[in-house]
Amino acid sequence: MPLVKSLLLGALLACATGAPVLAQPEPPPFAADQGDGTYRNPVLAGDYSDPDVVRVGEAYYLTASSFTNVPGLPILKSTDLVNWTLIGHALPRITPVAHHATPRRGGGVWAPAIRHHDGRFMIYYPDPDFGIFRVTASDPAGPWSAPVLVDDSKGAIDPAPFWDDDGQGWLVHAWAGSRAGFSNVITARRLNAAGDRTVGEPVTLIDGAKLPEVATTFGPSPWFTTEGPKLYKRDGWYYIFAPAGSVKGGWQGVFRARDLLGPYEGRNVLDQGKTQINGPHQGAWVTTPKGEDWFLHFQDTDSYGRRVWLEPMAWKGGWPVIGQDLDGDGRGEPVLRWRKPRVDGAQAPVAAPTSDTFDGALSLAWQWNANPSDDWASLTAKPGALRLKSISSPENLWEAGALLTQKLPGPTFSATTRIDFAPKTVGERAGLVMFGADYAWIGLEKTADGVRLVRVDRVGADAFQPERVTIGLTSAPASVHLKLSASPVTVADPPPNFPHYAPSMLRSTHARVVFSYSLDGVSYTPLGEPFVSKPGRWVGAQMGVFSQAAAGRPAFTATRIGWTDIDSFDVTP
Repeated sequence: MPLVKSLLLGALLACATGAPVLAQPEPPPFAADQGDGTYRNPVLAGDYSDPDVVRVGEAYYLTASSFTNVPGLPILKSTDLVNWTLIGHALPRITPVAHHATPRRGGGVWAPAIRHHDGRFMIYYPDPDFGIFRVTASDPAGPWSAPVLVDDSKGAIDPAPFWDDDGQGWLVHAWAGSRAGFSNVITARRLNAAGDRTVGEPVTLIDGAKLPEVATTFGPSPWFTTEGPKLYKRDGWYYIFAPAGSVKGGWQGVFRARDLLGPYEGRNVLDQGKTQINGPHQGAWVTTPKGEDWFLHFQDTDSYGRRVWLEPMAWKGGWPVIGQDLDGDGRGEPVLRWRKPRVDGAQAPVAAPTSDTFDGALSLAWQWNANPSDDWASLTAKPGALRLKSISSPENLWEAGALLTQKLPGPTFSATTRIDFAPKTVGERAGLVMFGADYAWIGLEKTADGVRLVRVDRVGADAFQPERVTIGLTSAPASVHLKLSASPVTVADPPPNFPHYAPSMLRSTHARVVFSYSLDGVSYTPLGEPFVSKPGRWVGAQMGVFSQAAAGRPAFTATRIGWTDIDSFDVTP
């Protein structure tokens, strides 16, 4: 009922504020823009975790965590905060390059911050095992500079730069307990004039363990898991926007002080409220050229990843109120549908890229699962197709970097591809995969008796559990059409040790996936029982393609290892 109420209120608000209600062309699949002056959350249905946004002129630029996926640090552009276009990536390889040549599940690029300072775009991002890095560019579409290590503190995460009125730069960040040995602390250090190195001693601005409990929808709760800080200044006040309360059970906290070094007082300004939208937090405050304030944040949706929501934001008594504050207590709750930000001109509804014809270029939607070698793939070996070389790797794809994957585009979808399999050695495999801590794929495998069509499931891949193979065809042609069809399914979770968790937080959403194959591209035959996806480590499930040789095989040569040509990749609702 709360979501229905929110939807009706949003539609009424659109009419009341003069948003057009005339018939419009149908928005593209997975688009947030409803085509009538309103939008429906999430504005990014894909897994863009820990989003940060900066406005430069009339345009907005968003980046997000990318963890082990390469290229990393996606860059998206919008002129209305609703319709986002992926324009590039800031990180062609993860530094250190050799370390990330194999998948470091749960490591890599954590929550970044993007800013525009002294005429250049800057992204500060952490690798919790090495420290905080910075890349810069004059054009957000690239090229970006090579990463520079700004701070080598192990476990430093979630950095955000800030330049005060006197020109002094600061870097605020949090800490990962898994690396630093402590967490729940927000620290500040000065930046040098170039902004590429921290100087002086760190100063603790906020210690969540020492703060009084804060009111949440489900009762009082301590400030545990205070992290993800962003530092801003308004009307002489310093504001630190920092989420707390864990990922699924969390809320958006804001702290303020008259002096940058504190002392800070804090409150909860956004939580689940009466909605079903758990854990709304961690993101960016932006002000439009029209003077409107908005906040972008993520919501964890398990296999579907951390999707990006857009909330209206207002100021009340010197504090921000994010979302819809129905009872006037200063704590907002997420909106499902709302009027779009006011802009000059109109932007047609768009959705993130998904399908690919491999016509001379690779869609920006694709990412590898580790730093790739130059010979992993080719778009010229067979024009109009993507050639994936059979990369020697462990049988368990959890350990394989040569997976070419992309984010799930929405709750319900199908992905179809045709592969032409050209193996040269026993043990080569290729297929279409739904990947996570559990994964399953359908495709072809070369055995001593020839090529067979198989469905492979590995439940507990992250715990190195054995795979289960289902044979579809004992003798298969080298060219087959493969398909996966996904729809959401909700499963119960064991109760966590968080007293403020609501019943809605004790459920997980995953993709129920049906795998099928076809020899003619028209009639498809399902293979095996439906598979229920699982997310990866800090990321949602991903779909993609791969071509693999048995571990220990020599490097690719024309005579030793084969390949697979991917004819196309078509995604439909």
